[in-house]
Amino acid sequence: MNLLTSFLSLATIAHTQQLIQAYGNLTLPPGDTTILGNIYNYWVALPNKTFDLTRALYLPTTTPVTIPMNGSRKAAIIEPSRSALVIIDMQNFFLHPDLNAKATGGRTAVQPTLNMIEGFRKKGMPVLWTNWGLDEYDLLTIPPSFLDGFSSDNSPLTTFGSEMGMVNGTYAGRTLMRGSWNARPYGPLYDAQVKGVADGTDFYFNKNRLSGLWGAQTPLGLYLQENQITTLFFGGVNADQCVWGTFLDAYYKGYDVVWVDDIAATTSPQAATDMVRYNANLDGFVTNSSIVLSALA
Repeated sequence: MNLLTSFLSLATIAHTQQLIQAYGNLTLPPGDTTILGNIYNYWVALPNKTFDLTRALYLPTTTPVTIPMNGSRKAAIIEPSRSALVIIDMQNFFLHPDLNAKATGGRTAVQPTLNMIEGFRKKGMPVLWTNWGLDEYDLLTIPPSFLDGFSSDNSPLTTFGSEMGMVNGTYAGRTLMRGSWNARPYGPLYDAQVKGVADGTDFYFNKNRLSGLWGAQTPLGLYLQENQITTLFFGGVNADQCVWGTFLDAYYKGYDVVWVDDIAATTSPQAATDMVRYNANLDGFVTNSSIVLSALA
């Protein structure tokens, strides 16, 4: 199959030739293949439900890695330099036993998340911490539905920005405000985040809605755009709320989205997890940390 011919319906001949001259041609393997998308954002569908996500026609590649998947799409070929791990809301507020005793699934996800962090760092792939981190302006602009949803008694005294007092001898600070103890990553994740940011392997982004990619642009979105990141692996809490919201917005914006089962959890009923996994399989890819780490090793 001639790649140029494949793209004739997707871009002008002159523009396509220019890109090929700049970065070289993409040699497709033998057998039936299909190109899905446009010349700037496309997948190559290979036999056996494997998808090449590298976009190698117009972006440079290093050492592409094939990641097996658990869903209907059986494998994805990723470009490490354009792939990232997105960790959503693994914070004390949601995971500390003294603040959320029933968040057992989220605490179980801590060690697999740490394993994923280490694996991504070794491969030179960024780790993107995306957490609630409000400032005073955010408190003026958050909709009432959000305020009530995070309130324990429909009161402004128990929602975002309210004083949480002491938690087992530690001052918890104001609810989900930047720099507060309750908004820190939970347990050993905090140490991992601090080290990663200091070493330049990890990046920390505040968000002020469930999704870290809502609206026209966010800090996380700017980073992804400026660094040409195209493939995102997702984990965090709560799976059906903030993780799912960010996953969906990434999908809507054209990113490759990969749901990592064992590093995402929720306190919601099982039906919520089932919904998320079902739709993640439709929107992108589903896998687990052990599979990913074996492929990256």
